[in-house]
Amino acid sequence: MKTLLTGGTVVSMDPSVGDLERGDVLIEDGVIAEVAERVEAPDAEVIDATDRIVMPGFVDNHRHTWQTAFRGIGADWTFPEWAVAMHGTVKPHYQPEDVYAGTLLGRLEALHSGVTTMLDWYHVAQTPEHEDAAVAALRDAPGRSIYCLGAGWGTPDPVDADIRRVRSGLSGDGLVTMALGLRGPAATGMDTVARELKLAAELDLRTSLHIEAGGTITELHQHGLLRDTTTFVHANGIGDEELRMLAGAGGWLSISPDVELKMGFGSPMTGRALAAGLRPTLSIDDVPSVGGDMFSTMRTAFAVQRGLDGGLRSRDLLEFATVDAAASCGLGDRTGSITPGKDADIVLLRADDLTVFPVTDPAATIVSAGHPGLVDTVLVAGRLVKRDGALVDVDLAALRTRLVASRDRIAAAAGIPLDGTWRPQPAAE
Repeated sequence: MKTLLTGGTVVSMDPSVGDLERGDVLIEDGVIAEVAERVEAPDAEVIDATDRIVMPGFVDNHRHTWQTAFRGIGADWTFPEWAVAMHGTVKPHYQPEDVYAGTLLGRLEALHSGVTTMLDWYHVAQTPEHEDAAVAALRDAPGRSIYCLGAGWGTPDPVDADIRRVRSGLSGDGLVTMALGLRGPAATGMDTVARELKLAAELDLRTSLHIEAGGTITELHQHGLLRDTTTFVHANGIGDEELRMLAGAGGWLSISPDVELKMGFGSPMTGRALAAGLRPTLSIDDVPSVGGDMFSTMRTAFAVQRGLDGGLRSRDLLEFATVDAAASCGLGDRTGSITPGKDADIVLLRADDLTVFPVTDPAATIVSAGHPGLVDTVLVAGRLVKRDGALVDVDLAALRTRLVASRDRIAAAAGIPLDGTWRPQPAAE
């Protein structure tokens, strides 16, 4: 099967391909076959990309979709308030069907805004049925997804059997794969971290770990446990020497600028990471607190760093959200750029929309003025999952009804109001 995207402005994110003011992209059996100013393919299905920017899909390497039903409720919360609300108050009332609804709608939202690859950091650990519901939702959403299982999150309990069970159903190289969410030495002790890293290596799983304060990377380094397959999330409190340790190990850093600034983590680590030799990546984190699109995430990271030191170019932000994030997920050879031989994970943005017209510098326009309303068409591995501004073969009305019912049931069980008056109360230190 062949598909030809024709006449668009191509922002390939591949230096060897470059950008094309007017270009064609030929897709064969889900793989990018050719990128050129003109491609002759008379037997291909043609998608007219005139007045469209053709770019690789975004890669979000850290999002907690199980929280989707409570979108916006935490816009004014600090991090301690969020932790009490989501983990202490509502999470205990989640049933598997609630996990499924939130995960499915959250993944569809990401696709709708051009996120073709997403790592779903699951830490609503309850039962195997909850885990299976999350995996089922990711499979039912037509995106490239990584189920990052934070089994036993918040407890020191062994998770080996649980990880192996889920991994046995997510083998191979399909669109839904798996990673392991580490709990870290502060929660479990260094021996457990070492065991989990050994398990991840045995099962060929990449790992992800949330950290805030300094010391963790130093401790891991001293124990020989820094890996080039681990992505550290946030890390606002770590020092420059730890950043250099992470860079030396070939590790990765995921920055969630909107959450980090709003919840009091500190300034995003973008500039400091680059100075230490790291390629930072970008992620959304959670939608109870912030928006779920990569456009606003890039813009926040860009504005903050430019305000601090005048550094970064708009294209840097696009790299963080595409090629660099894909590499952090171990998918650099499959996605993240419009490169012949890679899977066709491609987004078409409206260049004739009045909010961006006229598009003089496509990359700068995407970062400075892009928004989800521009996302006209989305392909994942060559499959059309959004066309002419609408998701394909998705019954959104039924899914909306299901998610609202889930939210209302959980809120009633937890005894919390949904009128904007609820302010969680963290325990006094």
